[in-house]
Amino acid sequence: MALAFTSGSIASSSSSSSSSWRAEQAIQLNLTTFQPSDRSHMVSPTVLSLSRKRSVTVNALNADSRRNGAIVPSASTICAPDVIEKPVEVEDFEKLAKDLENSSPLEIMDKALEKYGNEIAIAFSGAEDVALIEYAHLTGRPYRVFSLDTGRLNPETYKFFDAVEKHYNIRIEYMFPDSLEVQALVRTKGLFSFYEDGHQECCRVRKVRPLRRALKGLRAWITGQRKDQSPGTRSQVPVVQVDPVFEGLDGGLGSLVKWNPVANVAGNDIWNFLRTMDVPVNSLHAQGYVSIGCEPCTRAVLPGQHEREGRWWWEDAKAKECGLHKGNIKVEAVNGNANGNDRLQANGYVSDIFNSNDIVNLTRPGMENLLKMEGRKDPWMVVLYAPWCQFCQAMETSYVELAGKLAESGMKVGKFRADGDEKAFAQQELQLGSFPTILFFPKHASKPIKYTSEKRDVDSLMAFVSALR
Repeated sequence: MALAFTSGSIASSSSSSSSSWRAEQAIQLNLTTFQPSDRSHMVSPTVLSLSRKRSVTVNALNADSRRNGAIVPSASTICAPDVIEKPVEVEDFEKLAKDLENSSPLEIMDKALEKYGNEIAIAFSGAEDVALIEYAHLTGRPYRVFSLDTGRLNPETYKFFDAVEKHYNIRIEYMFPDSLEVQALVRTKGLFSFYEDGHQECCRVRKVRPLRRALKGLRAWITGQRKDQSPGTRSQVPVVQVDPVFEGLDGGLGSLVKWNPVANVAGNDIWNFLRTMDVPVNSLHAQGYVSIGCEPCTRAVLPGQHEREGRWWWEDAKAKECGLHKGNIKVEAVNGNANGNDRLQANGYVSDIFNSNDIVNLTRPGMENLLKMEGRKDPWMVVLYAPWCQFCQAMETSYVELAGKLAESGMKVGKFRADGDEKAFAQQELQLGSFPTILFFPKHASKPIKYTSEKRDVDSLMAFVSALR
């Protein structure tokens, strides 16, 4: 910017004292009468049309995103060229996701950090998603990390946070729930209401709302979502997408971009990477924990169990999401059930499981007859299942092996698909709580006995059968 007067015109009047006096008065007049306009009106439409450069400094997640006001001369003293406004290009993120589908997590991470700089941050939960921080570190680019401290994390998780900060020489930007909301929830419903009426309300207060506040200061965020993590909910997670739920810096749906660099990576490959790079990990993993959340809602998983079965274990398999990735939950489509997994066929149906000549496929009438029998010729073991459920898929091998071992023992092994239209019947008559549910029908009693253990390996199931036979 240049002011509209120069010192050259004053120098030319030094030949006479009267001219000099008039020039001095003119300078004083100009300096006296020139005042900056009120701050709210000081920028002209011409200035507003100029493109603004993004700041390269690191701002906190909740920092005021508005540009600091500056003292600007009035419009009449500004010399600015005419600017032709160009239409804003809208990026096709579906196309970008397809372009990056076969890229490595490191390539995807580098692309995200290059594109958004200081306006993107990694969401870190304190579990194996530390791999995201390692990938960001390997790019050599500056990066930010934030985490949600719900107030109910395991002590091991807090120690892990500290270890990560020291290992990478970073400061994690912690977000906390609103204290008044937590106070109201606990005073009204107690400390463990989620065991009685579900975890969604507590997660909404302690996780979802703090996350919403954090994301309002960003244009993009990076998550550790993987397609193999949760049954029926994350199976079609793209590597990059417009966030369908949360809002970013500019406000409104569509203002935030979500990057999932490890979407196509299997859990085993993540762990191979962490071991290879000697990355610090949460000590809970060594105790059998795979998916780690709040202490009251997380436990170790057993052989034959899916990793998400350690979260909210008292709820149905499809409900194992806290709301942070709500937009990636698949809509129920087949028989009222989520069907997005690797068993989804081209015709839109999920292929069946527990397929063996040693396993009897029971129908609704067959189960009703089995319930009515008081004097059965043979005892029965029946699994209530849904083919889309990855917990059921995880125990398929052990159940098929069990059926083979019992084939010549005089005991029948069966399966009953209990989702869709059959779910209400299974809940009312067959003690269905969540998938899978295993029942033992003795020879001389009509009421089935429910297998309550979470151990679904062959030896544990065989021990259950032997004890009841």
